[in-house]
Amino acid sequence: MSVITVRVTREIKEKLEKYGINTSEAVRELLDKYLSELELSTLAERLDLLRERLGSKIDPKTVANLVREDREVR
Repeated sequence: MSVITVRVTREIKEKLEKYGINTSEAVRELLDKYLSELELSTLAERLDLLRERLGSKIDPKTVANLVREDREVR
């Protein structure tokens, strides 16, 4: 595992402590969610490019199934 250092305002730090939030776990979860959304966005952009190139040669249901399978693997 790698180490990342984050600086926040004193106010944010105090609020995190007030609510008993495990900062490391919260940051890990938020980064994981952010990266998942970024990957899906990138995948959607690539899919749009493929649709433009292939036109009506690909069945939308097949594409949806492939995306669903890819999500399940992760």
